[in-house]
Amino acid sequence: MKNKKIISARSFLSEASPERFEAVIRSISDGVFTVDKEWRITCFNRAAEEITGVPRSKAMGRKCYDVFRSNICRDACAMQYTIETGNPIVNLAVSITDSKGNQIPVSVATALFRDARGELIGGVETFRDLRQVEELRKKVKENYSFEDIISKNRKIRKILDILPTVAVSESTVLITGETGTGKELFARALHNLSGRASRPFVAVNCGGFPETLIESELFGYEAGAFTGAAKAKPGRFKLAEGGTLLLDEIGDLPLPLQVKLLRVLQEKAYEPLGAVETVKTDVRIIAATNRDLETMVADGTFRQDLYYRVNVINIDIPPLRERMEDVPLLVDHFIRHFSMVHDKDVSSISPRALDILMGHDYPGNIRELDNIIEHGCVLCQGGIIRVENLPRWIRPSEEDSHVHLGTDLSLEEVERRFIVSVLEKNGWNRQAAANELKIHKTTLFRKIKKLGIQLPDHDGRSAKRQTE
Repeated sequence: MKNKKIISARSFLSEASPERFEAVIRSISDGVFTVDKEWRITCFNRAAEEITGVPRSKAMGRKCYDVFRSNICRDACAMQYTIETGNPIVNLAVSITDSKGNQIPVSVATALFRDARGELIGGVETFRDLRQVEELRKKVKENYSFEDIISKNRKIRKILDILPTVAVSESTVLITGETGTGKELFARALHNLSGRASRPFVAVNCGGFPETLIESELFGYEAGAFTGAAKAKPGRFKLAEGGTLLLDEIGDLPLPLQVKLLRVLQEKAYEPLGAVETVKTDVRIIAATNRDLETMVADGTFRQDLYYRVNVINIDIPPLRERMEDVPLLVDHFIRHFSMVHDKDVSSISPRALDILMGHDYPGNIRELDNIIEHGCVLCQGGIIRVENLPRWIRPSEEDSHVHLGTDLSLEEVERRFIVSVLEKNGWNRQAAANELKIHKTTLFRKIKKLGIQLPDHDGRSAKRQTE
């Protein structure tokens, strides 16, 4: 409601005197800036200074994307959309990078900016700092979330328990796990919990560059180092100085670069391309891979000495199919996220749609579930994501739907099927199943009775006693 009031007030402000306009804008608690048709900032209020860390004197006259550095500026500029279409944007959740390199969640709103004659002279954007909202959300969800890692899985909780201890050390960490399990999220959590949190976090995909470019991408180059190198360019090590460098997909690093990386880890120094002097570096290395580095060492495609250097502490992220109890939590999280991103009023998912998601094996892991829920939110016409809103490839065929699902399942049936799957997974050992579900054994007994779950004569524990 507040954003709508701000937008409706803009026509009034545009007709006011420059002094009155400036006084009102500077009194607003949300960040506000205006731009002309060349995207140069023409107004920048006090709240904008505080949120971005950029003084008004340095913001005025500069391109807005050089000051308000959001994750959508270059590819999907909200202001540009409004100016080109005439449609305002309200409550779009984005993140910006402040003057110190910190990521700040904000909610933005845009509108056209006209003069007293109604002529278009640019755009106006307001943005609200959501850091307090995010902190409150994390406190509410503290049993299940940590540094935006949402889980009640036993293995994930064990990782989260040791994460603060690992973070404060300077040891190199190797994060392993399948594609889409969220390895970078864990790397960022390590950085944010470390003494380097105020310094940059820089990520580079070692498999995302041709072999001829990856060296310059990591170590940078001097002017004249090769044809076309008109001026020097800092590498990722330089950009991450004092902070953390994530070497994602390190298993894709070519052997010649493995030798140079080993030297950096051993000597804390490197040489940019074309340089005649060695550069000292103070960077904490976190490596990540979805490949089996031990097998690669045996095959001769990954250096054994480098493997020992990066594998000081190993954090192995289980795939989503091994932590299915997290699916409802993640679904809820993604629904809230994409509802804000796409300005939709989606609040939940139908029991039958959730049952389909609980029966999927997720070869793409959390990233796949993320895409499924975004698809559902975009196509959802009401407040609930239903089966028809899910991607076609994940929906059961009509025959399977008739045989296995029938009519829309109740929440109790979804819960019953899930508990049965956990019991089966643990060999019908009720204590083990209760531990995985994060509930007391007596609570599980009550649920089993209430849901009418038929138990075998012997559970996994009793069967084990009979064989001893």
